[in-house]
Amino acid sequence: MKRITLAAALLLTACSAEAQNSAYGPPSEVQDLYEVATAPSADRIQADIQTLVDFGTRHTLSETESDSRGIGAARRWIFEEFEKISAECGGCLEVIYVSDTIEGERRIPEPTEVVSVLAIQRGTTDPNRYVMMSGDIDSRVTDPLNGTDDSPGANDNASGMAGTIEAARILSKRKFAGSIIYAGLSGEEQGLFGGKIVADYALAEGWEIKGVLNNDMISNITGIDGVTNNSTVRVFSEGTRANETEAEARSRRFTGGEVDSPSRNLARYVKAQGDQYLTNLDIMMVYRLDRFGRGGHHRPFNVVGIPGIRIMETHEHYDRQHQDLRIEGAMILSLKDKDQISPIYDADYLFNDTANTVRLAVDQIYAGLQSSHYSVTVISDTALEIRTTSETSVKELRLNNILFDFGHRKIDLNKLFNIRDARRFYGDTMDGVDSVYAAKLTALNAITLAGMAGAPPFPANVEATGAVQPSAKLTWETPENADNLAGYRVHWRLTTEPEWTHSRFIGKVNEWTFENLVIDNYFFGVSAVAKDGSETPVVFPGAAGRF
Repeated sequence: MKRITLAAALLLTACSAEAQNSAYGPPSEVQDLYEVATAPSADRIQADIQTLVDFGTRHTLSETESDSRGIGAARRWIFEEFEKISAECGGCLEVIYVSDTIEGERRIPEPTEVVSVLAIQRGTTDPNRYVMMSGDIDSRVTDPLNGTDDSPGANDNASGMAGTIEAARILSKRKFAGSIIYAGLSGEEQGLFGGKIVADYALAEGWEIKGVLNNDMISNITGIDGVTNNSTVRVFSEGTRANETEAEARSRRFTGGEVDSPSRNLARYVKAQGDQYLTNLDIMMVYRLDRFGRGGHHRPFNVVGIPGIRIMETHEHYDRQHQDLRIEGAMILSLKDKDQISPIYDADYLFNDTANTVRLAVDQIYAGLQSSHYSVTVISDTALEIRTTSETSVKELRLNNILFDFGHRKIDLNKLFNIRDARRFYGDTMDGVDSVYAAKLTALNAITLAGMAGAPPFPANVEATGAVQPSAKLTWETPENADNLAGYRVHWRLTTEPEWTHSRFIGKVNEWTFENLVIDNYFFGVSAVAKDGSETPVVFPGAAGRF
């Protein structure tokens, strides 16, 4: 009788497992990403947004020497936060400043150092492959050159910066094959200069950045359209590569790829990750570079060929963007009808001379408010208005504790007057922040970063053939540093479908023939899959889709 040693048994078990993986493919999901998806803390994000707001202004042209005000203090605080996170993970983050001097621009006329902060978490096997999450450090008010007035920038864009810091806290506790960059970019409001400087720096360093997740305004849930929505996020992406050559554009015209740039497939990847690992968050892909006629900090990366997308809230509130802190309009108080006032009050006395009653109310409101921020004015014999007279973010007028004293009795002001608040509030302040929503969007970023950094190197030189043939064919190459590669997955969809609808894991091969799928009728792509199930975005063939 043959005896099997322990070593042989272990070898057989390993071979069996390898055979099983080869036959059935890697896991279809990464279990740890469910943990990542629930890790962001709304309280920590709220606190970080408040800290950034408390710097008063973070305008690119603002104070840089103060320890408590201006963009200099803000970027130093961000740098220190990244260093604290690094200390907790044994020095796993390399924290650096990346800067350049800008001058002679419409919004930066004088020489100004534009300084961004990067925290780099190096990959274990493929460290020169990167994915980046970014938020913006700077803020602004109505005048883009006003670097002195308060500009809290709570949602735009302390929220994106706070989300980036929180993602670093979570993912720095883990290791990945590829590298992750957590970036605080400056100069966004002045012309996207921080992004341009960092993109140029990355190219000079030879970094292979496969995706930039630009987070710009991720905490507002109520829009100017009156809609409140805390369960939908928009993802913007360009359809064609901004830097394609004339020859590449001509080729794309005849082979396809108008909606399959690397940025567009990065957006599809974000949606797939969110659909798999998150609950109560719908990802709305918007097939535009950015909002209509507007821009964001992913654009400078797109310009030089680095895939990038914008992640943001669904319903913007324009009164909270790029606005001086102010309150316009008035609170209108109109005397109630006589029969609306309880009989216990001397209504006859009050209504014998309504103009006098309103004048008395003005005096008593002044006394009750005890503030120079407001003016109280008679506008008719039966009505008055309260207006804000100075730049203040105080939005609550406490009228319920003011009593109208007409000699022998007192009556609550709101029982004597109908009160209509017709004020309009401007400014990007903390009351427009929903940190629970910001935590959801931070989670979407974190699972995307982890998925891409945990994946193998992207398929290289993907090409499609099959003209006047019954079956389409894809070929590609495997780059170096593919130690964690389990194999490849091919994808296909009808040309009118917005997302990839079909896929199949095919193992460690470098070509695949789609039997009886005519190349004219479908789009095709391929992704690389790691042994733990982490996967790259789909790479569309040719220059049009190359990451």
